[in-house]
Amino acid sequence: MEPHYVSDGPDDGTVVVLSGSLGSDVRMWQPQVAPLADAGYRVVRHDHRGHGGSPVPPGPYTMDDLGGDATELLDALGVARVHWVGLSLGGMLGMWLAAHRPDRIASLTACCTAAKLGPPEMWAERARMVSEHGTGAVAEAVVGRWFTPEFAAAHPDWIDFYQRMVAATPAEGYAGCCRAIERMDLLDALGTITAPTLVISGAKDQATPPEHGQRIADGVPGARFEVIDDAAHLGSAERPEAVTSLLLDHLKEAS
Repeated sequence: MEPHYVSDGPDDGTVVVLSGSLGSDVRMWQPQVAPLADAGYRVVRHDHRGHGGSPVPPGPYTMDDLGGDATELLDALGVARVHWVGLSLGGMLGMWLAAHRPDRIASLTACCTAAKLGPPEMWAERARMVSEHGTGAVAEAVVGRWFTPEFAAAHPDWIDFYQRMVAATPAEGYAGCCRAIERMDLLDALGTITAPTLVISGAKDQATPPEHGQRIADGVPGARFEVIDDAAHLGSAERPEAVTSLLLDHLKEAS
C-alpha cells in the first residue's frame, strides 16, 4: 500500500519526511515546509494509512503495517535513507523504523510522542467509539488536547481547522491506528536505535507529557532531549518557530 504524499523543495535536496499525528493529514506540517525547503531540503509529507489521501484498508492495523507502508513510501521516493521527523503517531513510526529498518533512517526526530502509551483499554474504547459514531464524535476532545487553552482562545480559527481535519479522517483508518497504538511497545527497542536522535516534548502536553519524551531520550543512546515551553501536543503548530529551529539544528548536525 503506497501512502499519499506531497513533496516540496528542491528535487535533489536531502529528503526529510514529516510524519503526522493520529487524526491528521499532510496539512498538519505546513508551518515547517517553507523553512525546511528554503534550507535546501526536499520536504516530503505523508498520510498514514486510513488518513487523508491514503488508502483505507480494513483494520485493525499494527505498527508493522505502518512500518511496511513507510518502507514502501521510501521505495516510491527512490531514496535509500531519509531524515525522519514524526509527531505523536509519526514519532512512534519513526522509532519503529529506526529500530527495524536502521538502514533507511539517517536521523530521527521524535516529537510529542511515546514509546508505549497506555492504558490499552483507553485506545480500545476510542476505537470502538469512532467505529460506532465516526471521528466527528472525538474531534473536539482530541483537538482540545492538541493545544493549550490560551492558544485555543486566541486562535479559534485554527481550532476549527484542526477539528475539521480530525472529523474528516475515515473512521476505519482512525480506529485501525488506535489499535496499533493500543498494542505498541517500543521500550525494549530504544536501545537498538543508532540514528542521531532528537526528542522534543511540549511542557504542557497532556497526551504525551514530557516524562514520555525523557524515557525515549534515556533509552536511545546519545539522544538529545528538549522541552518546548507553552506547547501542548501539537507543538509543531503551537510553537512552530521553536520546533523548526531545533529541527534545523539537528538536521545540520546529523548531516
